[in-house]
Amino acid sequence: MNPALAQTVAFATNVALVLTLGWYLILNLQWYSYKLERVVLNHHKRSWHLLYFVVPFLAYFILGEFFPLFFLLYFGAFVWWYVRLDKKLVLTWRVKRFLILLSALALFGDFLCLIKSCGTLPLFLPLLLAWLLSTGIEKFLFLAYKKEAKRKLARLEGLTVVAVTGSYGKTSMKNFIAQLLGTQFEVYMTPRSVNTLGGIIKDINEALPETARVYVCEAGARRPGDILEIAQLVAPHYAVVGKVGPQHLEYFGDLETIVRTKLELIQSPRLKQAFVHFEATDEPHEKVRFFGREIENIAADLEGTSFDLALDEAPLQLHAPVLGGFNAVNIEAAVLIARAMGMTDDAIMKGVDALQPVEHRLQRIDAGGKVILDDGYNGNIDGMKEGIRLCSMHPGRKVIVTPGLVESTEALNRELIEAINGVFDLVIVTGKLNAAQFKAQLNVSDVLYLEEKSTLTSVLAEKTRPGDIIYFANDAPNFI
Repeated sequence: MNPALAQTVAFATNVALVLTLGWYLILNLQWYSYKLERVVLNHHKRSWHLLYFVVPFLAYFILGEFFPLFFLLYFGAFVWWYVRLDKKLVLTWRVKRFLILLSALALFGDFLCLIKSCGTLPLFLPLLLAWLLSTGIEKFLFLAYKKEAKRKLARLEGLTVVAVTGSYGKTSMKNFIAQLLGTQFEVYMTPRSVNTLGGIIKDINEALPETARVYVCEAGARRPGDILEIAQLVAPHYAVVGKVGPQHLEYFGDLETIVRTKLELIQSPRLKQAFVHFEATDEPHEKVRFFGREIENIAADLEGTSFDLALDEAPLQLHAPVLGGFNAVNIEAAVLIARAMGMTDDAIMKGVDALQPVEHRLQRIDAGGKVILDDGYNGNIDGMKEGIRLCSMHPGRKVIVTPGLVESTEALNRELIEAINGVFDLVIVTGKLNAAQFKAQLNVSDVLYLEEKSTLTSVLAEKTRPGDIIYFANDAPNFI
């Protein structure tokens, strides 16, 4: 090959490889909350790191002048892998800043290496510098945005803040609290499952309306101190700590650490009252009221949930058109907050009767003669077992689509499999994470294993029919 042409091909290939590796890096960082240690230590499919990062990196050094040919094969495989992902890169401003930095550094570095040989630097250095510079920029911007959010909250005089956390049900509690209070107050809540400090800061700055009188905020965590930071930022007047269990053990290590982290929410400088589920802790606190024991006579079926709430001598008889007996606890939390904010029992009962199910959380959808229970955002054993119990009440065929429990234990997945065994006619297991355990312990005549969900729609069209109930339990993305 002509030396000038060979040099041009090498230049273009080097830049393209750096950008491809950078795309892979920032995609994984976005999946794991931009924590590099989580990408390295807690990734659910580390073989992807080997195939799409380490192998091309090594080939760059080993193949020499033959590397451009290898890169064409690698890039084709990378594109094929990426288009099949169900959770692709979201081009936020943070991502755009990283890619712009990386592009500039890759072009500049390779240009210098046209003049003088640089060895491995044109590949390694742009990635390292782009990550370091991007991290520094984001930390600076984060501090600026945090100050802006604090100023905005301080400016909203008369705003009552309600913060909610727990291992299970916190999004449902948040929604029920906002819906119930919304019958009498102007309420704003954090959208969807936004519950990290960065997400809350962004939401306050961009979306919290000046006219809001109540702000309902969901607080999540991946390590001790996460919820404390949220509590110090939003300084809730009312805090709710729901049920706590062994979710995300790989990050916390043990249940005691999870409990301590969730209880950080009550360390608010302006806390009036906290409501803590009685199973979380029995440690007394002057501003804590325990809840969960007052629920009686639960009746939950495929039409809704009814129960008695014995808060006073005459229990409240409540009915909500939401599925799942476990939601009685989430509704009780909303009732307690509503009472604390002065709503009458008559208004509360009327509000509970009008509650709407939370999207993707045991949400019933009737379509094409089939009953669909969309529980895609539920990932705890209690909720999934309740979904299975509801399916058992359906007179037709029963189908479940699930990857099993994620970020949980083998024992809890065994419990889930045992519950599935007694109910379903067809089980579709998605992903590889728990496939081996399902194969060993599942005892259902019709089982399908899908490594990826790209074929799920066609499989369901072929395998299900009118009269079936289809339960989508825990819709984990491909990278899990």
